[in-house]
Amino acid sequence: MAGPIEQFEIKPIVTLFEFAGQEIAFTNSAAYMVGVAVFGGLFLLLSTSARALVPTRLQSITELIYEFVSKTLRENAGEGGMTFFPLVFSLFVFILIANLAGMFPYAFTVTSHIIVTFSFAMIVFGTVTLYGIWKNGLGFFRLFLPSGVPLALAPIIVPIEIVSYISRPISHSVRLFAVMLAGHITLKVFAGFVASLGSMGTLGIFAAVLPLAMTVALTALELLMAVIQAYIFTMLTCMYLNDALHPGH
Repeated sequence: MAGPIEQFEIKPIVTLFEFAGQEIAFTNSAAYMVGVAVFGGLFLLLSTSARALVPTRLQSITELIYEFVSKTLRENAGEGGMTFFPLVFSLFVFILIANLAGMFPYAFTVTSHIIVTFSFAMIVFGTVTLYGIWKNGLGFFRLFLPSGVPLALAPIIVPIEIVSYISRPISHSVRLFAVMLAGHITLKVFAGFVASLGSMGTLGIFAAVLPLAMTVALTALELLMAVIQAYIFTMLTCMYLNDALHPGH
């Protein structure tokens, strides 16, 4: 039986070329990311193609996702945050579909790799930093000295705020990566118990009831966490975008 870590192994599908002694290949991770992007794009196009006044089930799902993301963005970044709606909406849909796709047996979970989640976090970090400086100029750096803080505390507060700001991509990415990684490992371990005990005969089958129940419960929990983690990543993105729009508040 495959170990619980083997499900995260990145395997080359097609070798494209070699550069500086390194193999550049199209991997299973890249294939799943392309598949998630294509599936998400097709789903949104097909579900909204009719644009019916009385929406179908698929159109209702798309409209609910649209309203959910737009409401989250407005509540955390204000009306001006709607400028970034395409970015936030794309991140939410991609992460949600990628998380849910990883729940299928033998599927690959791209969000269980830190390089993927860190890339998303860096996109957000770069957007917030560049847009914040472009829109506010030097006023963007008021972010490191919140309003109401006495200037006498600036030598203490400013370094803390700078370190906190720089570490955002790490905390933003590790949260999603760690939850998906730990959840799938735990699920695989309990599923392995079921298979191992079930192969031991009648007594083993009875003993497998408890780990089977845990596997079912963990599967439900993982489905819930797949949605929650997509929401948390999106909500934090909106909060960070608010800093670019309203630094120092």
